[in-house]
Amino acid sequence: MIRYGQQDITQEDIDAVVAVLKSVNLTQGPAITQFEERVSGHTGAKHAIAVSNATAALHIACLALDLGPGDWLWTTPNTFVASANCALYCGAQVDFVDIDPRTYNLCPQKLEAKLIAAQKASKLPKVVVPVHFAGQPCDMAAIHALGQKFGFKIIEDASHAIGGQYKGEPIGNGRYSDITVFSFHPVKIITTGEGGMALTNSDELATKLSLLRSHGITRDPALMTQPMEGPWYYQQVALGFNYRMTDMQAALGASQMTRLAGYVQRRHQMSQRYNELLSDLPLTLPWQQPDSYSAYHLYVIRLQLDRIALSHRQVFEALRTKDIMVNLHYIPVHTQPYYQNMGFKLGDYPEAEQYYCEAISIPMHVNLSDAEQQFIVNSLREAMGV
Repeated sequence: MIRYGQQDITQEDIDAVVAVLKSVNLTQGPAITQFEERVSGHTGAKHAIAVSNATAALHIACLALDLGPGDWLWTTPNTFVASANCALYCGAQVDFVDIDPRTYNLCPQKLEAKLIAAQKASKLPKVVVPVHFAGQPCDMAAIHALGQKFGFKIIEDASHAIGGQYKGEPIGNGRYSDITVFSFHPVKIITTGEGGMALTNSDELATKLSLLRSHGITRDPALMTQPMEGPWYYQQVALGFNYRMTDMQAALGASQMTRLAGYVQRRHQMSQRYNELLSDLPLTLPWQQPDSYSAYHLYVIRLQLDRIALSHRQVFEALRTKDIMVNLHYIPVHTQPYYQNMGFKLGDYPEAEQYYCEAISIPMHVNLSDAEQQFIVNSLREAMGV
């Protein structure tokens, strides 16, 4: 079986986790700080707050930006549901902006048009969540400029994108956003098993994020509202959550960070090989925006259905029959039953819907061999009958 994504675990990773298991700190220990420092050091962000998963990071990012009832969050329909659900957790409302037909990311031109209309209706978003789909960054300079003009905050959902770059700088540095979120799920660029991180350059937001990940509790006298009663003392000063990462997870992540550049470089090599092997097939291959250096979490092909005899589903199932575990990223969020119950419907975001009808994510992970890549391409060619 060839999976579409898969973690790479080395002896160094295992040794790092075993060292934690032999220590006295399985959670809330020094491995957390080490991991956070490696990620912040890589990105250039001032603060990094490790949490249990990227959904938790999105949730507390929204809360840190004071998103709540009566507010709006806008994101892309071409994403996992967590990018939108995080607003609902806060009691806010969700809307979407259609995608760019080449990058499959949130389209800045469509965003601007929607903002102009929303301003007239007094329904501007408080937060916009651009998602760096497949590892390719959104046009963050344009989105940031719109944020300055229309007054919204920005959370970069970079769950796919650690190790990537935008305009020659690391994704996650916070130049164009208030908070950036990474995911460390096993199919992502690096893994902690499950895990996520929120990064920011704001001291105030970092304090809020740190409180929110651990019950809203602090032992810092500067954050307390009453005098210390003794060395045992702590105060709950906010309503937080148990979103902490364990030291075992953090040790794995810190070890994986030492190979991040190599992982992304390998993904670029595989992408280039796919580009060459697939160039003569009736497919639309991933287009890369010149200002970006993708982390290549995914390699997505789009079937040119008017040039082949089989349907989208038939090609997908033909590959699965050969134990090639292709996937589809993503079913547009607004087409999910939960969101259709809110009033969203087919036809609302035509670019995302057309993309969904044609897209297949083919295997992309660092241990994919050249022979497996060739087998995937041969199987795709056979399935398409070309």
